[in-house]
Amino acid sequence: MAAASSTVESIEKFISVTADGVLSTVNVVEALQEFWQVKASRNGGAGSGGALVIYESVPAAHPPYVCYVTLPGGACFGSYQHNCPTKAEARRSAAKIALMNSVFNDHESRRISEHFIEKAVAEARASFAGDAASAHQDPSAGIAAFRFMLEANKGRTMLEFQELMTVFQLLHWNGSLRAMRERQCSRQEVVAHYSARALDDAMREQMAREWASREREAAATGGGVIRSELARAERELRAARVAARELRFPKEKRDILLLAARLAPPQQQQ
Repeated sequence: MAAASSTVESIEKFISVTADGVLSTVNVVEALQEFWQVKASRNGGAGSGGALVIYESVPAAHPPYVCYVTLPGGACFGSYQHNCPTKAEARRSAAKIALMNSVFNDHESRRISEHFIEKAVAEARASFAGDAASAHQDPSAGIAAFRFMLEANKGRTMLEFQELMTVFQLLHWNGSLRAMRERQCSRQEVVAHYSARALDDAMREQMAREWASREREAAATGGGVIRSELARAERELRAARVAARELRFPKEKRDILLLAARLAPPQQQQ
């Protein structure tokens, strides 16, 4: 209980921001780790030791530096400041936004309910309609699958739901959901299968091989499939990061496409 009390006190200090936006004195990296350790302990986990929170610094020889942090369950955030002068500052920036989202995620309003589902589906439909690059796609199946997954996870928070949602976003982006529909797989069968499957290196490699295959098929007409999609993923990732939004989906897309590029190297000039 002492650890829990300490975490609450740290969070209260963290949320208490002065008018000019300067945070009270709190080590956000330690506070974020402690928050998830206490949460794991309450849920019957170890509660101590282990890398509950995973940081990933983007290799760079000079500033600005960028850092990503992945939380238990898969939600990912990044350093949202435009110019982090040191790697330590980039880590603090990522931890700061991740801690805020971790705390807010525990609020009752973040639990999946009927009202939450209707709002989330409406936002997803509006987002798809505003995406010019997806204008040629039919959003109905993807949105229906999104609603089905939300309804199957009532009572959970959005961060708890994040990894499953990312898996299905990737399946939709990759064209796999469409292929499953063509094979007449039911929505229930697909959700049941992928709900029990973690987003791991094997799944990433499978998707990367599919993109590499598309690149090879397009080679006769100049290729560029991966390059174009990667540029788009990079733009989405940066936009999500500087806007302090959850960014697991664009980050996974970028990582899968980078792997695909290694699997399908550029054609040699004749």
